[in-house]
Amino acid sequence: MLRPPAESDAKDIAEACSDPDIVRYIPVPVPYTTDDALAYVRVFVEETWANGGAAFAMADAGTDRWLGNITLKPPNPLGAGEIGYLAAPWARGRGVTSAAARALTAWAFGHGLPRAEILCDVENLPSQRVAMAAGYVREGVLRAAQEGRDGERHDLVLFSRLPGDPGDPVRPYLPPLPDGALTDGVVRLTPLTGADADDYHALACDPGVVRYAVPPVPPAYADTVTRCRHAGARWLAGERAELAVRDAATGDFAGNVQLVNISPPIGQAMLGYSMTPRYRGRGFATRAVRLLADWAFEATPLVRLVAGTAAENTASQRVLEKAGFTREALLRKLLPGADGTRHDDVEWVLFRGE
Repeated sequence: MLRPPAESDAKDIAEACSDPDIVRYIPVPVPYTTDDALAYVRVFVEETWANGGAAFAMADAGTDRWLGNITLKPPNPLGAGEIGYLAAPWARGRGVTSAAARALTAWAFGHGLPRAEILCDVENLPSQRVAMAAGYVREGVLRAAQEGRDGERHDLVLFSRLPGDPGDPVRPYLPPLPDGALTDGVVRLTPLTGADADDYHALACDPGVVRYAVPPVPPAYADTVTRCRHAGARWLAGERAELAVRDAATGDFAGNVQLVNISPPIGQAMLGYSMTPRYRGRGFATRAVRLLADWAFEATPLVRLVAGTAAENTASQRVLEKAGFTREALLRKLLPGADGTRHDDVEWVLFRGE
């Protein structure tokens, strides 16, 4: 139920706004007190309505307990209204926020709003899932659009809905991993995150990896950080799935495996991988490739996985053979070399059911 926020909600609001996830992504005062909650109810809510926006509490329809806040900001100069929300820890995982976003969006369209938007921090995946579940379409990334609590400028993912849109939940082409990881007891695959940036950068700058990279140059550290921070959002968008390969026994970072060049119309994706020197020759790459391939065929509509290797990269070719891939083609002079020359690429394929 959406209703006006009440002073009796202050205790719950204060408790929720001390949650680390809310503190990380929403500029609430720290520490957040009951007085801050009362100021929100008495001042912010009133000013929002007075300026042409709307502010509601999300409440349990049976008990009326406060579950979160949802706001429609006053229309911007282009006439669009931005919806923002926060959910209490005890309300998450129940579809409360997506239901509230759908209800508020319908209400706003009924009052003449021509366009509704939701902006999410690029690393705030739960918020992005809410937007998608509420029928919002991902439009792109606004670079360095907002200053974070850490003083850095953060990228935001922009979602939108129009009155004529169907509003059906947007189902991700790439679903989340079961229990957040894949493992065979020896190797463990977890989604790549910003916390992996240092390990990933060291791997990407390893001469053995750079030699076969496209292009064959080490990345800038800032590019690596962006890649890792954006990995989850790009997964949700169906653009690519990037995972850290870990030693299941120790949790150590052992490498990277990924699905890229995903083409839903033909049901194909390209699989790539690289391993740290310490974990080469120990079967980790083959296990990682097979784990990801099995998941892709079981959890997604993909029917065909391809992989490419430099003609002279026999170690990588052995990995693919052991993982069940077969050689399909030789693509002449496909790969750029560090010296400006072009190199042949051997293409491999694995089909669903193989």
